Amino acid sequence: MTEASLVFVVEDDPSVRLFLKFQVITVGLRAETFESADSFLCRKPADIPSCLVLDVRLPGLSGLDFQRELAARNVCIPIVFTTGHGDIPMSVRAMKAGAIEFLTKPFRDYELLDAVRLALDRDTAKRKHDIAVEQRKSKTGSFPIPWSTVRLRGLYSGRRNAWLRRTCSDLQQLCRKVGIIWHDCIRGRTMNVALGFRIAAPGVHTT
Repeated sequence: MTEASLVFVVEDDPSVRLFLKFQVITVGLRAETFESADSFLCRKPADIPSCLVLDVRLPGLSGLDFQRELAARNVCIPIVFTTGHGDIPMSVRAMKAGAIEFLTKPFRDYELLDAVRLALDRDTAKRKHDIAVEQRKSKTGSFPIPWSTVRLRGLYSGRRNAWLRRTCSDLQQLCRKVGIIWHDCIRGRTMNVALGFRIAAPGVHTT
């Protein structure tokens, strides 16, 4: 967590909103406040590590519904929930959907700040990971960085068999250059390759 981090506060109660902002800025962090989920959505996503302190009960979209809406929009921001009317099913739902913490009012200052620190650390780590992925991608040209397993199906005979052998050999060399672990297992007619590369060739299909 650094001073370049940003904490968003979405809270409909003006006094609570001001209190939360004060708690954040006292530890040297920047804070922006919003009275509703809709007003937050009008703001451009931050390009620095950030997190969201979100009240459960809001006008319009509730905090839990807003969490789902952000996921649907592919907005990845760590969330710290606050509520004065929480229950176990509500907290379980929030945590299962990826919330960092679910704080019941009144909570202690350190509980909020600890949760904010954890949220900002998570976002910082994610941003560093995304940068590393982009750097690896640039080394491999147009190939996507492989994190999933792709199955190459093809008949292992004649020229097609030779084409697959050459292709896999080329991929192995590429993996060594960028530090990716290569694993393959030939069983009958199927080769399972632990790479995310998709290869298009006559008679060869990827699934």
